[in-house]
Amino acid sequence: MYVDLHIEQREKEGIIILDLQGQLVLGPNDVLLRQRLQALRQGGHLSVALNLKHVSEMDTTALGTLVFYAMKFREAGGRLVLLNLSPSHSELSNTVKLNTAFDIYPDEVSAVNSFFPERAVPRYDILEFVEDQEQQRHALDSEPSEKNGHGQTKRESQEVPK
Repeated sequence: MYVDLHIEQREKEGIIILDLQGQLVLGPNDVLLRQRLQALRQGGHLSVALNLKHVSEMDTTALGTLVFYAMKFREAGGRLVLLNLSPSHSELSNTVKLNTAFDIYPDEVSAVNSFFPERAVPRYDILEFVEDQEQQRHALDSEPSEKNGHGQTKRESQEVPK
């Protein structure tokens, strides 16, 4: 099922934040993001944060767009950062090693603060995040499958529906 990409633009402390919702994939969605980023850059808005919290799917074309515009913003003396990278994107981002191409932050406050050198900002290491997620998953997988009072195994009762 194809889902359109919606982009909401807002500003916080002079930083443009684009809240993306939907699929970020090859086609009209990728073109829409390219056009918005190009317009911001041409308009002199060189401090941009992309909020990926509600992006349900991202493909390699989208990653290519993000890398391309991160370079373009850098060349123009600005920055394009990512925030709220979903665990569902971790496999793709780990493969492409996104943390070497972007500054990635766990939340909006950290992302905005990163544009102000005088503010201390903890860096978000996507590889460390992925490793932690995998360790938690392996820990759950290795637990004995004892039944709880509802006839579910311990693992089944801890799973969150998608």
